[in-house]
Amino acid sequence: MLDATWTSPYTPSSAEREANEKAIRSYVLRRQRPWAIAVGLIFLASLALISVAWFVPVIVLLGVLIYGWRLSRQVKRIEERSTSLAGRFIEFFKPAGSPSERMRLVTVVDRLGATFGIDAVSCFIVEERTYNAALLASSGAHSLFVTSAMMRDFELIELEGVVAHCMARQRLGMLTRLSVASLDNVSSTDAQRMVGRGLSYRADEVAAAAIRYPLGLAGALARCERQSPSVGSYFSSPAYDSSRWVWFNMHADRTPADLSDLDDVALRSLALGEW
Repeated sequence: MLDATWTSPYTPSSAEREANEKAIRSYVLRRQRPWAIAVGLIFLASLALISVAWFVPVIVLLGVLIYGWRLSRQVKRIEERSTSLAGRFIEFFKPAGSPSERMRLVTVVDRLGATFGIDAVSCFIVEERTYNAALLASSGAHSLFVTSAMMRDFELIELEGVVAHCMARQRLGMLTRLSVASLDNVSSTDAQRMVGRGLSYRADEVAAAAIRYPLGLAGALARCERQSPSVGSYFSSPAYDSSRWVWFNMHADRTPADLSDLDDVALRSLALGEW
């Protein structure tokens, strides 16, 4: 008899989405720590000068309200800034792809968009010899960037796996978290702390379960593993070092593979191959 309460372990949960949103708040809290300490000291000094007992809770409540307002404002501001990343990519990369390649990509996106519940995706094929792709939130919609090398060399089922992975990130609530980690003013330490470990690996699980063919995604990852960025590639430039977290292969410039890292393409490919 079927269990009506059973849910697949590969289905994104509300708890996962909340955890990804919490990562942004935690980052903002760390940035506000000096300000919070300074304000706290001012309030303590004020309390020491106040002799009216009933006024103490008022001061404390006021401090909490101001801190909460500033926190929510900073979170909203940094989330808005993260949507500018798509515009930066459009300005940086040269457009590429033949009409047939663009139609092929749009067809894959439309079909998988219905599966993942994502619409309003603008597709961009960009001139680049390295295999990679990224889905970004941009002003209430989404922008998908796929390199010309990936469109040229990948089989259809491999391309579907890559696009499914990118859309799985959106379903899991990762897009804003990874975009914030890729902002220019975020230090590498803060970015790595915010990204954590295993986000790409988790998106692979969701994607493979959705398309029901893990070997297609495994093949795409294996292709990425066998390739290293050439001189002059975006993925061997300093610009990539900060924006790496939004890409399908976060470590396109890594040689050799690191099988201790859950987000390494070599390990991800091996894991999917064992499904």
